[in-house]
Amino acid sequence: MAKKGGDLIAEFLIKQKIPYIFGICGHGNVGMLDALYDVQDELKLISPRHEQTAGHMADAYFRVRHEPVATLTSCGPGSSNMVMPLALALSDSSAFLAITANVPTSQFNRGPFQEINRHNQADFPSVIRPVVKRTYQPTRVEMLPLAMRQATDTMLHGRPGPVQLDVPFNLFQETSDIELEHGEPARLGSRRTGGSPDHVAQAIDMILAAERPVLFIGHGVVLSEGAAELTEFAHRLSIPVISSPNGMGALDMNDPLSLGFIGRNGAYAANEGGRRADLVVAIGARFDDRSSSSWMPGYSWNFPTTKLIHIDVDQAEVGRNYAPDLSIVADARTVLRQLLSELQQHNLPVGPRLEPWRELLDKAAVRWSEFVAPRFAEHAKPIRPERIVADCQKVIPEDAIVTFDAGIHHNWFMQFWKARHPAQMLNSWGFSGMGFGPSAALGAKLAAPDRPVISIAGDGGFTMVPHVLCTAVEYNIPVVWVVWNNFAWGAIRDIQHGVFKGREIGTGFYHGETQEPYNPDFAAWARAAGVQATTITRSEDFAAALDHAIKANVPYLIDVHVDANIKPPTTGAWQLPPVPYHEPAFGERYLPEQV
Repeated sequence: MAKKGGDLIAEFLIKQKIPYIFGICGHGNVGMLDALYDVQDELKLISPRHEQTAGHMADAYFRVRHEPVATLTSCGPGSSNMVMPLALALSDSSAFLAITANVPTSQFNRGPFQEINRHNQADFPSVIRPVVKRTYQPTRVEMLPLAMRQATDTMLHGRPGPVQLDVPFNLFQETSDIELEHGEPARLGSRRTGGSPDHVAQAIDMILAAERPVLFIGHGVVLSEGAAELTEFAHRLSIPVISSPNGMGALDMNDPLSLGFIGRNGAYAANEGGRRADLVVAIGARFDDRSSSSWMPGYSWNFPTTKLIHIDVDQAEVGRNYAPDLSIVADARTVLRQLLSELQQHNLPVGPRLEPWRELLDKAAVRWSEFVAPRFAEHAKPIRPERIVADCQKVIPEDAIVTFDAGIHHNWFMQFWKARHPAQMLNSWGFSGMGFGPSAALGAKLAAPDRPVISIAGDGGFTMVPHVLCTAVEYNIPVVWVVWNNFAWGAIRDIQHGVFKGREIGTGFYHGETQEPYNPDFAAWARAAGVQATTITRSEDFAAALDHAIKANVPYLIDVHVDANIKPPTTGAWQLPPVPYHEPAFGERYLPEQV
């Protein structure tokens, strides 16, 4: 029986057990929208007010459930709005199927409405190619089954990432007597690879010989669902654990072995652990500039003086920035299980190990706590950033999901937040796109409807995507937005102040007539969209307001006024050559050869 291409795509998505498609209508995808009409009970269309938000929602859904959804955008500008969320998802190893519409094949290279054809006909995939794992452009209905199967396989196997399926307009409506290809739905982790036994044994020998080892864990541990194995391995060998932002919570950050995040705005104990270690075991983590103090020795790491075992499913990341002494290209959880099995071949005493090493790092953590703790209890107006972090930690339930945007608020939470579980903290990290946090909260809530979801976003980032309020009301998605309102692009303002001696331009928000700090009334804006909201200017009021908003279980916004002039205390460094960089505000550089 002949099937329309649009119906075939819908059938495939349902077979893959994809429950949602996030997207926006356009003339190029109306044929697909018509196909979705008949399957509304099995495949629900959620239509936000901007394509960027659709992409971030899909990204967050995958991070929470490790199951993909799809997006649907029209040809031309609509799909162009997907570049940023696709780039962010690719950078942070998150997967979704981006279905983009294109012009009819019979009009290829004639320059019809919204065709890109300067270098190749219907060339929109060239726009998307740098920000996806793979792009597919079937040009006949008969090509759809293979393209869709290959797209989902590519998306989920190895290091996950988004994939584009570019569909010319006519394929949605044309028919063919063809069936979907045979096979079970693609699933993350269904093709796990392990390390060679020799390499696993060598890794254990290196770890047992080390006097000052640390584990550096990233998103790969979370994606492989290896938190239990990581925790068992760290406890069995008493090895301290440093977390990348997307690895936070793989080990409960209240665990005594957790050192926190590393880098410029990392915790002091994490930077001390990284730069004083004699062995680093990196698992599912890449050494980007912000978690490596721009690769300058002595601030966060000291390779090659420090030995490195690098374990990652993506061969391209192994050795990208630091040459490993031992590399294992494999799935994180699988290798952790192999390491635990190999440990059974060694007659190790039961009980704590590495007491001098852990004592050194415990003292570093105490010094850090003594330095920062008094500011967390302080009431001030405008509200101190530390107070916001402390009240969020106190009020937000342990099982909640918190989404963060790019900005100075994120630096504060990187440094001080204690994630208790994996995928509890969704970050705009690798590509650092603004608008991710407020949008991602919607996707996260759809992925975990029984868990509270709180977005913490800067005033600048929230102003980029205020239409998320409309989507929450339209589809009854009860999330809480906390707008960190400091009347500035705070992170960049801090760079201006630090590097250019206070020469500030383009980073503060000021009223055109009065030149007073200016922002819209975010609470009134939210109420105009049908969202409950309040404004907080006194630190004494924030905790109760946040608690009420979470318990209300409706879309809710809190506009909280935060002091823009208090900066996170740096414990590492960050360099933007040739601009000079600053020494840590707390602690100092440690180069082994200088001691």
